[in-house]
Amino acid sequence: MEIYTEVAQSQTPPRPSHNGPGIRWVLFVLIVLIAVIGILGVVVYISHENQMGVKVVRMEGTLETGDVSDTDSIGSEVVGTELRDAADDPMVEAIVLRVNSPGGSPAAAEEIIGDLEYAKTKKPVVVSMGDMATSAAYYVSAHADKIYADPDSFTGGIGVIWTFSDISRWMNTEGYNVTIVKSGDMKDMGSASHSLTDEERDYAQQVVNESFEEFINDVTMQRAIARSDIEDGRVFRGADALKINLVDQLGNLNDAIDGAKQLAAARH
Repeated sequence: MEIYTEVAQSQTPPRPSHNGPGIRWVLFVLIVLIAVIGILGVVVYISHENQMGVKVVRMEGTLETGDVSDTDSIGSEVVGTELRDAADDPMVEAIVLRVNSPGGSPAAAEEIIGDLEYAKTKKPVVVSMGDMATSAAYYVSAHADKIYADPDSFTGGIGVIWTFSDISRWMNTEGYNVTIVKSGDMKDMGSASHSLTDEERDYAQQVVNESFEEFINDVTMQRAIARSDIEDGRVFRGADALKINLVDQLGNLNDAIDGAKQLAAARH
């Protein structure tokens, strides 16, 4: 009796082909996507070529300290943060600060100046003036590397003002009485219920004078401007501002962007 033992030979299953139609289709789709992305990149570059590498930061409205941004006011924290972000952005080569402001708080201007000076350590900062860049708005602008203005932009207005209202006559006529309890003689200084005393007026003038001296000294330090040309607080047209070195060049926002790009290129 013979016993036959059959040993089945194991067969290695065939490897799936990597060159099948599925793989070819995926590669085709990837190539098309890369081509589309490339074309879009070229289109974006061409359409924004004039602003490539330049960040426009807008300072529009009355200057206030804090995180404020509406149709009438702009806060120092808003402008300052945008300036610092642009300065730290490796894709930004230069910054244009677009100014359209009548001024506002000197403290707000000083806060923005601190952030503008930080930005200048990283890349050029150019100001483009719109309708108006006066008082505290010029205080900020004077710290830029270059200032552009339109021929009819209003600028200058170098000065400090503190306004007090007095409705005490109307209150007496209407029989409206106010009783004030205060800890010091000047604690209610500025109250509309009475006019300023001589002492209060002298003190107010002292505060205004000190603030003004800091303002005008800073401006004349930043730019070669004769104090006698600006100390009366007048406002200048852009074309006249150019003559006394309040601004560097006449031009619009696009001109300022081109100028910022040139300054950036000169740094490299």
